[in-house]
Amino acid sequence: MFGNPKNFYVISVKASILTSLVSVNMIKFETSKIELFMKKALFCFFLLISGMTLSAQDVKTQPTTPELIKFSETSYDFGKIPQGKPVTHNFTLENIGTDTLKIENVQASCGCTTPEWSQEPIPAKSKSTIKVGYNAASEGTFEKTITIYYNGGQTKQIFIKGTVWKTPDQPVPQNPGLNQF
Repeated sequence: MFGNPKNFYVISVKASILTSLVSVNMIKFETSKIELFMKKALFCFFLLISGMTLSAQDVKTQPTTPELIKFSETSYDFGKIPQGKPVTHNFTLENIGTDTLKIENVQASCGCTTPEWSQEPIPAKSKSTIKVGYNAASEGTFEKTITIYYNGGQTKQIFIKGTVWKTPDQPVPQNPGLNQF
């Protein structure tokens, strides 16, 4: 079959033409895949831009609930306190609304913090206190959040912080010089 150089040339040309046709079809196939991908990507891009434009136009603000509680301070720093010595602070609050204020719950961020408050409703323009205690059992810095729940789901937060320093494990030795008198 390949004995005649003319036959070899014909087979070579046919193979070359066949390779060219396959290459062209492969290029067309690859091009159509790329074109399809680009069309999908472009469509998604325009869809995203359209959605962002529409959402930017329809922004409506939620009506805000007026503040009913005003604290004289919302944060208190105990500073440095000795380990094992509980400390407390009174946060003074005022009902600045026109209706009675009912504190439903006061919740601390951990069990080492204990809030105390009056269960009685607070009349408009009146004041009350929330006493917050901290059990300084662990050495180191602390920051605690206390959340006040009032009037059917409204909330307000107050904060305490400080540093607990480690007290000596043993009592201080007696000074014999003090007992001479």
